[in-house]
Amino acid sequence: FKPMRDLTYFLSDLHLGAGYIPDHRAHERRVVDFLRSIEPRAKRIYLLGDILDYWWEYRDVVPRGFVRFFGELARLADSGVEITWFKGNHDIWIFDYLPSEIGLEVHDGIMVRDIDGARFLLEHGDGVGRLPWSFRRLRGLFRCRVAQRLFAAIHPRWTVGFAHAWSSHSRKTGGYVPRQGVEESLVEYAEEYNREAVRTGAGKIDYFIFGHLHTLFEQQVSGGATVVVLGDWISRFSYAVWDGKSLKTEKYTG
Repeated sequence: FKPMRDLTYFLSDLHLGAGYIPDHRAHERRVVDFLRSIEPRAKRIYLLGDILDYWWEYRDVVPRGFVRFFGELARLADSGVEITWFKGNHDIWIFDYLPSEIGLEVHDGIMVRDIDGARFLLEHGDGVGRLPWSFRRLRGLFRCRVAQRLFAAIHPRWTVGFAHAWSSHSRKTGGYVPRQGVEESLVEYAEEYNREAVRTGAGKIDYFIFGHLHTLFEQQVSGGATVVVLGDWISRFSYAVWDGKSLKTEKYTG
């Protein structure tokens, strides 16, 4: 028996391992249960960033945790499901371990891809729209090779605790990006992108899909495109699914 693989799934902001999630095992188990539930029909899975609340990939040492989650991704990849993991602002420092061990694709930044008859623009959401100067500077610092080498030289006993404390503080204070008006800036970005695409003949986007904001948002924009923000897996347990004809946002209740 071969499963009928005909659906594409999009989810983001699982924040596995976050210090502010009281039961890490239950949180991870819920994500794994969801992945198992979609396995019979999942053709592709796009993980649009902040899947882990913190991950620093050392050359010869694997950080603890996420065993069941990684194992389920590996099982799906081995069965033929295409998995693409976008770097977010919490899991920027994924390099070659997950691609080589699990068999998934890691991507940083904007991706434009044709999926079963529609054109998608995918991005975590922290690199498009109106971004404060302070956030852009911090985003650049996190991707700076020199800064990464310096951070890697610090013992994990200091860096792991620091990273989780920073994440918890960021969540309590509302994060780096102000929520008010951010969705509207993504709508403006989508409309401007498609206007430029029409002008240059590059091909219009049908669906713009983002994470990062922890809000569940869907709006049709001028020209017929749709902007979707995927929500999160802290309180909403939301995702989007594309069947080749329509894109739907849903919530996992299992």
